[in-house]
Amino acid sequence: MENKKVSEKILELKKEVKRNIIEVNDSVKSPSEKLELIDAIQRLGVSYYFEKEIEAVLLQMYNNLHDYDDQKCCDDDGLYIVALRFRLLRQQGHNASSDVFNKFKNNEGKFENSLASDIRGMLNLYEAAQLRVHGEKILDDAFIFTTTHLESIASQLSSPLLDQVNHSLKHPIRKSLQRREARHYMSMYHQDASHSEILLTLAKLDFNLLQKMHQKELSDITRWWKDFDYRSKQSFSRDRIVECYFWTLGVFFEAQNSRIRMIITKLIAILTIIDDIYDSFGTLEELEPFTEAIERFTTRLYPFTRWDICAVDQLPEYMKLCYKALLDLYIEIEEFSKGRSYCVGYAKKGLQKQVRAYFHEAKWLHQKHIPMLDEYMPIGLNNAGSFLLIVMAFIGMGDGVTKDSLDWVFTDPEPKMVRSMSIVGRVMNDIAYHKSDQRRSGHIVASAVECHMKQYGSTEQDAIDELSQQVSDAWKDLNEECLYPTTIPMPLLMRVIDLVRVNHEMYSEGDGFTQGMLLKDLLVSLLINPYIDT
Repeated sequence: MENKKVSEKILELKKEVKRNIIEVNDSVKSPSEKLELIDAIQRLGVSYYFEKEIEAVLLQMYNNLHDYDDQKCCDDDGLYIVALRFRLLRQQGHNASSDVFNKFKNNEGKFENSLASDIRGMLNLYEAAQLRVHGEKILDDAFIFTTTHLESIASQLSSPLLDQVNHSLKHPIRKSLQRREARHYMSMYHQDASHSEILLTLAKLDFNLLQKMHQKELSDITRWWKDFDYRSKQSFSRDRIVECYFWTLGVFFEAQNSRIRMIITKLIAILTIIDDIYDSFGTLEELEPFTEAIERFTTRLYPFTRWDICAVDQLPEYMKLCYKALLDLYIEIEEFSKGRSYCVGYAKKGLQKQVRAYFHEAKWLHQKHIPMLDEYMPIGLNNAGSFLLIVMAFIGMGDGVTKDSLDWVFTDPEPKMVRSMSIVGRVMNDIAYHKSDQRRSGHIVASAVECHMKQYGSTEQDAIDELSQQVSDAWKDLNEECLYPTTIPMPLLMRVIDLVRVNHEMYSEGDGFTQGMLLKDLLVSLLINPYIDT
């Protein structure tokens, strides 16, 4: 089917699905039908077409929970419905109470063992527990209970239930990339006898059409990278342009976000070079003026002022190339955000913060200094790049972001949302690096694991376990910050969640960014192979 005909078919199907949502909300259909429709739309990756309609359904459901008669009706709901409703409401930012799970506990305050036979209910309780915040012991217990039982029972299951359990344990919805979940769930939903053929067709056509666009963009960005040809001039830098594009795709997959995808991909590619300059190649005598040159980075105004080009003269050639590429890219960022001239200043501020952290860590490296964890973490968190990536994600939202929202990113003390993203990215990256062949080859850069072991005298495994707990706690902070009332608009917060999901995807099985084979199957499924019914 030609792209034009596919687009017309998608438009037609969107109208039908929208009618279905409105009809379900206005009817007296059972709560399970409403919940399952919303869940399917979201997991199939097409909820961005129906945000207002979905919010209307879930807001009404949330308000009904506070109505006495509806509360009495909910008392009869089983684990599957209670957990599914809780997750969908929490995902939407509505602070549904975790007390709804008390009825599934026995007199000893433990979850009833009989629940373990309800696989659908257990899966939904496991997914609901991913939305827990600090102080919700019942959901901490639910997470342990469901994880233990699902792992135990998996060997006794057969497909498709086995596939669902294994996928959820490895890629819970809250932490999973939207495109990964959509690709996986289409095959699961297809096997559900009660599935909506209209909705499934929409999801398949939309996924494959977007994939064609992503393939074209990847071809274009690869051509840009080859023309830049940095590796032929300096072989020390990583060649990871596909992974850079994938990083961006995890945050912006929609058709209308093509230009910002290209800009952020270029930025991550150049940042990778800069990271490698500081980590692997540059001398302190070279790095100091390079850092100063970026610190003197000035805003382009009309008539525009370029960066202080004089600062480049004292740099070696390989740094000049990188510096010039940054100049060109920031001019492109400024052109993208035309009409919002303040945006590029925040992007520069984020870059400067990150480069200062790079330089600080480079000094540790050259001094062969392993700092204490308390000394390392403030620098390591800035090195994670959260400030710059969040700013760029916000800039990509167009008129949806204001100067106040960009000011929020740099609030002192830093927002929990920003710090939590940094913790997830930095700690997971450091744990992956600590286990990597790169480290074993003798290339030692201070990581949170070594710093923890030095400060506390801990074993390697104890350090990893305690740092992993920091990641879990960071997710609780992220969940809490995404509940109404929020400090900034929810669409912006969800872009931060998507950035954290990319970090989680990149480093959950090792350093997926540097060791490309770890992501190979996922990249093939999202960027090469179209979805075909099996």
